[in-house]
Amino acid sequence: MNQRGRLRVYLGAAPGVGKTYAMLGEGRRRLDRGTDVVVGLVETHGRLRTAELLEGLEVVPRQTLVHRGATFTEMDVDAIVARRPKVALVDELAHTNVPGARNEKRWQDIEELLEAGIDVIATVNVQHLDSVNDVVQQITGVPQRETVPDEVVRRADQVQLVDMAPDALRRRMAHGNVYPPEKIDAALSNYFREGNLTALRELALLWVAGKVDEQLDRYRAEHGIAGTWEARERVVVALTGGPEGDTLIRRAARIAARTKGADLLAVHVTSSDGLTRVDPANLKRQRSLVESLGGSYHQVVAHDVPRGLLDFARGVNATQLVLGASRRGRFAQLLSRGVGVTTTALSGSIDVHMITHEQVSRRSRSRSRAVLTRTRLQAGWALAALAQPALTAALYRFREDAGLPVEILLFLLVVVIVSLVGGMWPAVTAAVFGFLLLNYYFTPPLDQFTVSDPQNLLALIVYVLIAVMVSAVVDLAARRTREAARASADAEVLSTLAGHVLRGEHALNSLLGRLRETFVLSSVTLLERLPGTVPSPSDQSDPGAWRIVATSGGTPCTCPGAADTEMVIDEELILALRGRLLDAADRRVLEAFAAEAAVALRQQRLAEQAERARPLAEADKMRTALLAAVSHDLRTPLASAKAAIESLRATDVTWSAEDEEELLATADESLVKLARLVSNLLDMSRLQAGVLGLDTQPVALEDVVPRAIDDLGPLGERVRAGISPEIPQVVADPALLERILVNLVSNAVRYSPADGKVLVTASGYRERVEIRVIDRGSGIPREEHDRVFLPFQRLGDRDNHTGVGLGLALSRGLAEAMGGTLTPDDTPGGGLTMILTLPIHIPAVPTAAAQSPTEPLGHAPAALTVPPQTRREADLPGPDQPE
Repeated sequence: MNQRGRLRVYLGAAPGVGKTYAMLGEGRRRLDRGTDVVVGLVETHGRLRTAELLEGLEVVPRQTLVHRGATFTEMDVDAIVARRPKVALVDELAHTNVPGARNEKRWQDIEELLEAGIDVIATVNVQHLDSVNDVVQQITGVPQRETVPDEVVRRADQVQLVDMAPDALRRRMAHGNVYPPEKIDAALSNYFREGNLTALRELALLWVAGKVDEQLDRYRAEHGIAGTWEARERVVVALTGGPEGDTLIRRAARIAARTKGADLLAVHVTSSDGLTRVDPANLKRQRSLVESLGGSYHQVVAHDVPRGLLDFARGVNATQLVLGASRRGRFAQLLSRGVGVTTTALSGSIDVHMITHEQVSRRSRSRSRAVLTRTRLQAGWALAALAQPALTAALYRFREDAGLPVEILLFLLVVVIVSLVGGMWPAVTAAVFGFLLLNYYFTPPLDQFTVSDPQNLLALIVYVLIAVMVSAVVDLAARRTREAARASADAEVLSTLAGHVLRGEHALNSLLGRLRETFVLSSVTLLERLPGTVPSPSDQSDPGAWRIVATSGGTPCTCPGAADTEMVIDEELILALRGRLLDAADRRVLEAFAAEAAVALRQQRLAEQAERARPLAEADKMRTALLAAVSHDLRTPLASAKAAIESLRATDVTWSAEDEEELLATADESLVKLARLVSNLLDMSRLQAGVLGLDTQPVALEDVVPRAIDDLGPLGERVRAGISPEIPQVVADPALLERILVNLVSNAVRYSPADGKVLVTASGYRERVEIRVIDRGSGIPREEHDRVFLPFQRLGDRDNHTGVGLGLALSRGLAEAMGGTLTPDDTPGGGLTMILTLPIHIPAVPTAAAQSPTEPLGHAPAALTVPPQTRREADLPGPDQPE
């Protein structure tokens, strides 16, 4: 069985940066080293320097395909596999093959080569990646029809970024190294604007950085590397909720700002045993401060604060940890090293910054001294075992002189000390032990476990009772303190949840992520019972009875039975938690999260229903506006036509021939206006309802533009058209296109000076034609450009005699229905230019063209027999070579 080949991808930030050139250069270098290299498919697009690199490389002949009478060429996968080279060079990973080819996409052809054990070197532009497709369209305004799944490129063994500064790329364009001279100006003023190129470059850098992060994480996991690698700075600041937190956050932000791209994360570790109490107001303020500085806030629960803090830091691959210097007094620091010293000792490769602040050496009044930790219990037992014998040894020499009451009081003092240190049971043990020692060594008769005097026996019994009661009081105080601290910890979490709600963060994934962080879980899943499923005990372990609504973390639970802890919200919803069993004390907080999750789900679904209802509301609004707007605009031309006709029919008046002609012209003009208004209203209503019928076909602009000007009547004398016969045909509905042009030109004439001319021009660029209607009127402020396309809008015209304001709104709707766009622009020197963009007609060519998806207009491969003006063009300008 052949070992799978390796894939290397040259990723370009934009067309023209040099991907193809770099690929061919790598191929020549390998050929010079003796590697068997062939060219599977490379498009030179007539570029001499690219063609020079092809010289000396073996080119595998392409296969010829015939589709709808046209001849195309594609990469011959079978020929390459039969040739069995070591390396194949294949251009344009996102290309769509001609129907009839074995695979729909070229990346699928490459998969076959890789399965055959052939290494492949390929190219792709960042705008063709599926994940950024919508972002690129938003930035450039150009939709990307040729895409490749991100996973295909992520699986590549090597991804190399081919980068070039925007200014350098624009210079290459201007020098003619990418497109022929007639295409340069259009390219530079459209897709290759400096802002577009800068945004695309950032997208490419971020995508490659993500790929590098994945490779690094995979390498560390494969080699069992748990330590922090400082490939990227991540600064974690630990917050206690104290007033010093603001100082720590600002200091951590300055540390992060020293390195470009560093991450700032703030974390508050809530001890599960409630060792500390914090002020929620402080945490809320500090969270806002962190987020305003570009960081993120996190809250986790841990039994041991230093270890919980370090676990979080290692989990996010932090490189630096910022802590505040201890606020405890010197005596407290002698008894316990504290969080800062312990964290520093256990930090390993993470750099720890201990920051001084105003609260240093100020003992925290909120810290409870009665809470019994494991260390205090151990100290209490040790003191119970050692203190009584030590006291006995010290008093033994004076037992004849000291009285029993003094000795009992001293032993009682030791018991109280033991209870304060270790709690009830060490103190009770010390009391019983002390009773025996007092009885044997200090109660007559000495050195015997007998008591001769009843008063002495009563004194010893009272001693034991007092010791037990003191121990019980101390233990009760410790329990109440623990419960209060636990309640305080729960209140902190609930306060965070309340802040989450008040800030409007109702997204389910965000809420479940907060819950997972709070209780340090591996995954949190919201499950919903499938419709029609009858609740039964058996479905708790049946994944087929549930569906995952939202999840956060690792592998989600597919049914309640797979969870370590489950919280039933109602009969239909269950919150399933995986990672560890939660204590009963955690249920109250968990219930709050579950209730909020149910609310978030309902809000999400209500928002979806509102979104579905929005088009209906808009259509109803449109109908209401239509009825309100047409009341006058329909009556005016109707009244004029009716008055003219009634005048002609009058028998008591004799009209001259000129008067009759004038009345007939008035009636005709009014009826034409009425017909146009009704037609606009009907079409706008159809557009809003989505039922407008289209009859798209090839349309020659040199035919339809003169007809549109003729429809204007006398106004057409103020229009000058300059449509070249070389402009390709467009795909449009001839009647609707004519109506769009009539609306645009009549609007331009209306707002142009009386002696001014309106110019209509057209130009082709890539797979679209731009028709410009240019006037020299007063123009429209740029901030008002979008408003002119709203129905019933007439900027600067508030009367009602010029129509209902549907012309431009209808024109844009018709243009978009035909796959085009209508946008306004300022005319240099003053005025408004309306730009109508329509797709070029490509006869007898399938949706997936045979040539490169990024090939510029006018440079077809030699094997392509379709005329240049009828070829399919790409979404974007094409392949590249360095300057």
